[in-house]
Amino acid sequence: MTGSSSRMLALLSLLQTPRDWPGRVLADRLDVSSRTVRRDVDRLRELGYRIRAIKGPDGGYRLDAGSELPPLLFDDAQAVAIAVALQTVPSSGIDIDEGAARALATVRQVMPSRLRHRVDGIRFTGSENTTRVDPAVLEAASAAVRDRQVLRFDYGPDRDRPARRTEPHAVVAREGRWYLIAWDLEADDWRTFRLDNMTPRIPTGPSFTPRPLPAADAQTYLAARAKGSTTTDAWPCVGEVVIALPPREIAPWAGEGEWEWEELPDGSCRVTIGSWSWVGVLASVARFDAPFTVVGPEALREAAGMLAQRFTAAADSPS
Repeated sequence: MTGSSSRMLALLSLLQTPRDWPGRVLADRLDVSSRTVRRDVDRLRELGYRIRAIKGPDGGYRLDAGSELPPLLFDDAQAVAIAVALQTVPSSGIDIDEGAARALATVRQVMPSRLRHRVDGIRFTGSENTTRVDPAVLEAASAAVRDRQVLRFDYGPDRDRPARRTEPHAVVAREGRWYLIAWDLEADDWRTFRLDNMTPRIPTGPSFTPRPLPAADAQTYLAARAKGSTTTDAWPCVGEVVIALPPREIAPWAGEGEWEWEELPDGSCRVTIGSWSWVGVLASVARFDAPFTVVGPEALREAAGMLAQRFTAAADSPS
């Protein structure tokens, strides 16, 4: 980008703030002469930006609402999609809230009135993600994945330990957190790293030939790891029980397992549940505080007997 183009973009960024800008203030902010500002304003007008001259002792400029956004021209659906996407940034976990708010104001400023009216009507609240990722970390990890270069980074609070050396495979967002899936060169195995705990080291390392993931894709691999697997997005322990409750009382609280249910003639519910362990399956059932019967498999019945002994011993122990 040439100096002139860079300066014009800086000028446009200032003008997109909804206020009147005296020419001398713009000149000072851009470190150029007032004549250069006038020339750059004329160039922006030639590109289609509607910049109004403000009369007065100092003179000035304002970017009129309704200007088109050359060379990016959005249709109605695109404009609404941008407005929704930018408003959901706080829940993404990437620490770019201020930039997203300014971007939304910029896009809104150059929309025709009918689109501004639609965008202004889209207002909603959501939970702000308390796990924040530095956008520079996201950029560094993504670039290393794209360029297939070894990525070194400090991980966690302990900065005294040697930097991790990895062959980054993919960056994946899941349930409000951002992860790097990479081959750990020291562990000689696949690992997942949270981006909010990473501090990349510059420069990156040498290029590498990507290794095949043990799963179909990066999202499947991350979901599998969350369930205690590495190859398929499935719970390692899946059991079946009958709970003395109708499905309508079970469905809203079904939890994170692979739940399937079937209503039985007596009003109870046959439920298939997945979890990390057989005890985890039973814990999911016990939350409903209702009688239940273990259908199978045998490993789940054995876990139920073991858990029953633990609860009996806990109840009989002195306070």
